[in-house]
Amino acid sequence: MTVTLSEELTAAPEGFDRSEVEQFLYREARYADECDYDSWEALWTDDAIYWVPSGGPTIDPIRQVSVMYDNRSRISTRLKQLRTGRRYAQAPPSNMRRLISNIEILGGRPNSTGGVDLEVGANFLLLESTLRENHLWGGRTIYRLRRVGDELKLAYKKVVLVDKDKPIPTMGFLI
Repeated sequence: MTVTLSEELTAAPEGFDRSEVEQFLYREARYADECDYDSWEALWTDDAIYWVPSGGPTIDPIRQVSVMYDNRSRISTRLKQLRTGRRYAQAPPSNMRRLISNIEILGGRPNSTGGVDLEVGANFLLLESTLRENHLWGGRTIYRLRRVGDELKLAYKKVVLVDKDKPIPTMGFLI
């Protein structure tokens, strides 16, 4: 999946129930918070993109540096590294809890399969507790959800941090 900055949203596609969408977002957050990496990884489509821009929300991730710009293969590699228990930054794993609010149905986006993904925006606030200190993270997440059979899947996730211009001492909260 390539990010095209000039793509405009279309009308929200049919077949997405607001309650189901909200429950999906809450479940995705819980899996991440509880380090349930297998369940979290199973939520993603094969062509997924996970993006955390640095500097600003409208940078071009192909031409400018991002905190993270992972395709599906890189998401899987990152999770395999975490499962080993040998990642210094996450040994022991952080205790985390996220609050998700202001969930908005934004519209539809064409996808690589010829269909249309549902684009959803939400604000988040996350408390990350490590042995050394606590961090409070906040920002806005843009999700693109795709219906695959009877399930919703995550095709795209963009996390824009409020304090994106500051150093990030740990990325455990991003998985």
